[in-house]
Amino acid sequence: MFSLKILIVEDDAVSALLLQKALEKNKHEILGIADSGEKALELLTQNHADIVMMDINLAGELDGIKTTEIINEKYDIPVVYLSASSDAETLNKVVGTNPSAYVIKPFNIRELNMVIELAIFKDRKEKELQKLNNELEEKVKQRTVELYDANKELTKALEKEREINELKSRIVLNVSHGFKTPLTSILSSAQLLQIYGEKDHPFKVKIAKHAGKIENSVRALNNLLTSVLFFGKADADQMKFRPKKMFMGAFLKELMDTLNAGKENDVEIKMETGNIPKTLTTDSELLYQIFENLLSNAIKYSSDGQKVDFNISFENGQLISTIRDQGIGIPKSEQDQLFDRFFRAKNVGIIEGSGLGLSIVKKCIEVMKGTIEFESVEGKGTTFKVTIPVSK
Repeated sequence: MFSLKILIVEDDAVSALLLQKALEKNKHEILGIADSGEKALELLTQNHADIVMMDINLAGELDGIKTTEIINEKYDIPVVYLSASSDAETLNKVVGTNPSAYVIKPFNIRELNMVIELAIFKDRKEKELQKLNNELEEKVKQRTVELYDANKELTKALEKEREINELKSRIVLNVSHGFKTPLTSILSSAQLLQIYGEKDHPFKVKIAKHAGKIENSVRALNNLLTSVLFFGKADADQMKFRPKKMFMGAFLKELMDTLNAGKENDVEIKMETGNIPKTLTTDSELLYQIFENLLSNAIKYSSDGQKVDFNISFENGQLISTIRDQGIGIPKSEQDQLFDRFFRAKNVGIIEGSGLGLSIVKKCIEVMKGTIEFESVEGKGTTFKVTIPVSK
C-alpha cells in the first residue's frame, strides 16, 4: 500500500481519532482533522491532499455533500464518504457529487484500505482519461485548422486550374478558328488547280496528282481542327444539346456523299434504312459527328474490296443504328481504352489518325442521352450499336 496525504473531515472526535489511527497504521500521513466543511476548505488552501475522508453530516453551514461539491470544483481531489446511513435519499445525494467511494460506519481496516486504493485508482484513471480526451480535442482542433488551411489551398488551386483551363480553351478555340480561314483558301486553290489540270497542259497529270494531295491533306488537317474545336467547347462546358426538326433523307445523303468523297480506298458502304420518318427532331450536328466518325473509321480500317454495313431505323422514339466492318478489329486487351482521347490501338500500323474520333462520338452520345455498345475481334472486324432518343 502506497503512502497518501489524507485530510479527515469528521465532526465526531472519537470517530475521527479512530480513523486517524487506522490510517496511520497503514503509513498514511494525516494532514489534519476538520469538524466542519469550512475548516476542511481552509486546510486545503494551506496543504495539498491526495484524498479526503468526508463525513456527510458535519457541524457548520456546509454539510459533507456541499463541501464535496466545492472540493470537486476547486481542487479536483478524490473524496471518500463516511456515513452511518445508507438510506436511498442519502445515497441519491451522494451520487450527485460523483464520489470516489462510499464507506458505511462502522468500518474495518481491511475494508477501509481497499476503498482508499479503489478511490485513488479510480481518480487516476479518470484523470488519465480526461488527459487523453483533452489531447484528443487538441489534436482534433489542430487537425481541423490544418484541414481548413488545406481546403483553402485546394480551393485556390482548383480556382487556378479552372482559370488555366478557361485560358487553354480560349487559346484552342482562337487558334483553331484562326487556322480555318487559310485552310479554306488552300482547299479552294487546290480545287481550282484540279479544274485547270483537267485542261490540256504538259503537266496535267502532275498538277492533278499534287492538287489531290493538297486537298486530302487540307481535309485531314481541317478534320483535326474540327476535333480540337469540339473538345475545346466540351472542356469549356459549351457543349449543348440543340434539337431541331431535320429531314432524314437529306441528312443521310449529305453524310454518304461526304464519306464517299473522302474515301482513299475501295471500300463499299452499304446503307439500309428501316421505317425512318421523313423528319425527326434531334441535334443534327451532334448526330452527324457520331455517324461521320464511326463510318469514316470503319472505312479507314478496312481493306480494298471489303464492305461496311450501315443499318439505321426508328423504333419506340429511338434512332437505332448499327455499323459493322470487316476490318482490322481492336485487340481485346485494349478495348477498355477505346473511347479515351488520343488512344490508338497497336495494330493500326501506318494508318493515320488522331485518336480523337471515338472520344468525340462518346461525348456526343452522352450529350444526347444515348448509348453506344461495341463488339470487336482482332483481324475480323468491329460492330458498333448506337441508340439515341429522338422525337418526330
